[in-house]
Amino acid sequence: RDQPRSRGLGDVYKRQKYTYAVARIRALEVSLLTNAVIEQLLACKSAEQALQLLVEKGWGDLTAGTLDADEVLNKEEEKMWQTIREVAPDMHVFDVLSLPKLYHNLKAAIKEVCTEVENKNIFYDDCEIPGEEMFALVQNKEFDKLPGNMPATAREAFDTLLHTRDGQLCDLIIDHATLEAMLEAGKKSGEKIIEEYAQTAVAIADIKIAVRSQKTGKNAEFMKKAMVNCSEINVDQLTQAALAGAEEIAQYLEGTSYREGADALRISPSAFERWCDNKMTDSMRSQKYESFSVGPLLAYLLARQNEIKTVRIILTGKQNEFPDEAIRERIREMYV
Repeated sequence: RDQPRSRGLGDVYKRQKYTYAVARIRALEVSLLTNAVIEQLLACKSAEQALQLLVEKGWGDLTAGTLDADEVLNKEEEKMWQTIREVAPDMHVFDVLSLPKLYHNLKAAIKEVCTEVENKNIFYDDCEIPGEEMFALVQNKEFDKLPGNMPATAREAFDTLLHTRDGQLCDLIIDHATLEAMLEAGKKSGEKIIEEYAQTAVAIADIKIAVRSQKTGKNAEFMKKAMVNCSEINVDQLTQAALAGAEEIAQYLEGTSYREGADALRISPSAFERWCDNKMTDSMRSQKYESFSVGPLLAYLLARQNEIKTVRIILTGKQNEFPDEAIRERIREMYV
């Protein structure tokens, strides 16, 4: 008789601990960029004009006194994570979002150590092991100090690159491990929405791998080593579709919950990339109606990442004087 009551108290505690966090996030959601603001940015004559509009809306560091696109966007990412750190009862549930950066740092460090080509600007510092620390661990071969299953991945990737000089094979080993780690982190989070996010992120990564592999003529062995089975994607079936051609990939997707991706794939590569990001945003829309769970915090994080990516696309397009329609084809849907 005591067990159901215990679970009930746990549910009450979980609801209570997220009440303040969700209330804070709801207040911040009103400042997210709308599709109307994105249209304003598209209407700007130059990247500088678009950047000025963003600064007027509170983007960047108002005390810096400079209008540098990278600085403004990097500052927004810092603000995003600072907000979550301030309100989240448990940051570990968000590990799934930072894992790609962590594994990217591992990849970058291994390549720098093995090739002796220095490039410090390719590291991320907003993850569990910042760039310089990761470089030192790899340089000293202190792989056992890496978290989770990373030690085995690091050794395999390091030895592969050192002996074969095949950078693509090194990437494949680490990218595959990243997807596996994301699925594992989703399960360990204890939060259904986090696990669902991980499954969706891995599924979309698999689809992207299949599309790129089909275009570049990769074989079945390569694809199976790169992709990871998840709830909606069967690696063997997707691989066979990719070997048969782009239309077969589209037909395979039509039999899954990612069927809209088939239409995007048939339109253009940029339409497909846009659909991939929009799919992640769409998967979070139901969290607008949640009030006592981690879901709204995750949705806010993804919404912020999406708008930062969209602004970067617009600014880059303006800087390179791309036609407005070419930029518009690439921009993502906003969460609000």
